[in-house]
Amino acid sequence: MQILIVEDDKKLALALKQILIEADYQVDAVHDGQSGLDYALSGIYDVIILDAMLPKMDGFTVAKELRRAQISTPILLLTARDAIRDKIAGLDSGADDYMTKPFSPAELLAHLRALLRRQGQVVFETLTFEDVTLNLESHDLICGENSIHLGFKEFSLARIFLSNPTQVITKEQLIAKVWGVDSSAMDNNVEAYVSFLRKKLRFLGSRVGVESLRKTGYRLTVKEAE
Repeated sequence: MQILIVEDDKKLALALKQILIEADYQVDAVHDGQSGLDYALSGIYDVIILDAMLPKMDGFTVAKELRRAQISTPILLLTARDAIRDKIAGLDSGADDYMTKPFSPAELLAHLRALLRRQGQVVFETLTFEDVTLNLESHDLICGENSIHLGFKEFSLARIFLSNPTQVITKEQLIAKVWGVDSSAMDNNVEAYVSFLRKKLRFLGSRVGVESLRKTGYRLTVKEAE
């Protein structure tokens, strides 16, 4: 899942990013409100962690602009202040949840899980489609009695495909979610890792494959049982 951090304290932003990466989230971080708004308007993020006090545009305004633009991504607002009026202002601006600095990594992750549950994106330990299962804890891909461990990018691709098994996923979406919007990754990077994933599926003997759609993207397919 893709998280956007909008935090002007670069040391804190880096610490938050590391916590989330270790929890297997994909993370982008920016350091002012205008950049945060520009990134968030892409609509690719699952949660936005938004500091209240930011240069160029404060977090309250960013949240209001996102809601005005019909971006419904859950927003976790961060502030060093704990006054009731700030909490009210944050929630009234469109934020979904509120945390006061300082906080523990465990508290942050718990708030993120709660936001995802509210959106109906319950974080399961496994994802299954047809005869293949992806273990989200161990990063193992399983088919029947066979299993194979996936590298991080292969796992990230598999999670996206298995979370959206009937949808066409574009290369641009895969680059944004797996490599990040600021990445220099190109189409050939996506093609290489999709090829690796296909080989793993064939190795397992799965009926599931990844179909390339010319000028469109990829989607999962299922071979008929013999």
